[in-house]
Amino acid sequence: MNTFFTIEMALWLFAAVAAFIIGSAITLRSWLRFARRARGELGYALPRQGPPTALEQIFDSLEVGNPGLNGVMSLFDNSDAFAVRVHSAQLAGRSLDVMTYIWRTDLTGWLLLRDVLAAADRGVRVRLLLDDVAIQGFDPVFFALSQHKNIEVRLFNPLRNRGNLLRRVLETALGLSRYNRRLHSKAWIVDGRLGIVGGRNISDTYFGRLGRGIPGIRPRISHDADLVLCGPCVTELEAVFDSYWNLSLSLPIKALLPTLKISLKWFRRQVTKRCNATEAVDFFSDSVGDINAATALTKGIHWVKNVWVLADPPEKALGQKKSAWMYEKVRDFLASAQQDVRLITPYFVPGVDGSKDLEKIVRRGVNLSILTNSLAASDNILVHGAYRHYRRPLLALGARLFEFAPRRQKGMRRDVLHSKVFIVDHSKILIGSLNFDMRSAHTNAELGVIVEHPALAAEALAAFDRDSGPDQAYALSYEDKAIIWRVAHPKIPFRMTVEPEAPVVWRALSWTVGHLPIHGWL
Repeated sequence: MNTFFTIEMALWLFAAVAAFIIGSAITLRSWLRFARRARGELGYALPRQGPPTALEQIFDSLEVGNPGLNGVMSLFDNSDAFAVRVHSAQLAGRSLDVMTYIWRTDLTGWLLLRDVLAAADRGVRVRLLLDDVAIQGFDPVFFALSQHKNIEVRLFNPLRNRGNLLRRVLETALGLSRYNRRLHSKAWIVDGRLGIVGGRNISDTYFGRLGRGIPGIRPRISHDADLVLCGPCVTELEAVFDSYWNLSLSLPIKALLPTLKISLKWFRRQVTKRCNATEAVDFFSDSVGDINAATALTKGIHWVKNVWVLADPPEKALGQKKSAWMYEKVRDFLASAQQDVRLITPYFVPGVDGSKDLEKIVRRGVNLSILTNSLAASDNILVHGAYRHYRRPLLALGARLFEFAPRRQKGMRRDVLHSKVFIVDHSKILIGSLNFDMRSAHTNAELGVIVEHPALAAEALAAFDRDSGPDQAYALSYEDKAIIWRVAHPKIPFRMTVEPEAPVVWRALSWTVGHLPIHGWL
């Protein structure tokens, strides 16, 4: 009887696996057929021609005085990051190209949508390339925006089923190998003259606004980093945008929602209602205020010779490898270090190869310091569980490790680290969307910029020192084969041997994940 039961169960399991494989194959084939029909026309960055736009007038004289150089400005302050996006959109006279992982329709999201709409009304061509994961549920907003004759919205690697929840879940499950590949890159390009690259998505948390957040969840602020770029490197950035815009996975939102009936008039009413609300007016005044646009866009600019745009080739999103992926170039960047490496990364899951790279760096006598989120601050307990697997070996070798954990303010969650900043030898920095984890290395499409300039590196080092200081982070050490957390918070022991200020359930869950073979998905 037991033998029969075992055989019967095996047959059922085989049938289920076979059904899943067949269903996945049918789903993929159906999606590919749909994508071929739904693809939009090829599109490219507009040439720089005609009278100078208002934005160009700001940068023309600066670039003439610095021929062949790139202008680079760091954005570590949330308000500055919002103001630069607002001013650049308001000055746009020819084109505005944006790709991002998240664009939420919260207060800052609507304020920036207002500027996008106003630019289109002036005749500016607008292209928005949005990853599909965070857009589901907000389809009507971006569909209505795409009704404007000067605006096109495309969704990256989208689900076909937009309304029925059960169908969406089924399509996701059967198409997981495809749908798992996401566009994590962030770029904001105006008139082909100014670009913004970094880790910030479009949402309140990334611009320092304590909104209502998700119902039932207290709001929090994200610490992040961007680079503002002008000069020849912006042309490279445009080429990266075009390569993803024209990829077979980037589909017009209109093709995904052919029966949706929402007008641009409805969108305009929403913009007026939300952006004229008292809280929106107050936030805009506090963040943008009376700061002159030229000052906001150039006040911290450095003119630099060596700037390299790094981007994953678009075929990575198709699971193909015809050329080097960004992570391999990042490995070379870190391996060039002679004295010091600092890593700021919200998610740290280096994998076997990444661990070996870092160990080699330390064994060569290079100082290695890493700042990542603590369990108490992390917004992804599963990733933290994978990270804890790599913590002990690095500490044992002599690496410095800090876990971000600022004190929690009343009525809100603890701030979270979202910056992706790598600093080499106090002279070179890499800022972009790439986390030091397996998803960024092997699955998501990423974008970043390397700059060689000691003054910019000093600004990044100051950000590292600020966010790793005793009032902002725990300092970890390895003593007598145990990890020690040094904590400078009141009413908390100075030395702890368990993860500070984290619930027992979180500790148990992260410990369990750390022992599961799923690090490649995190």
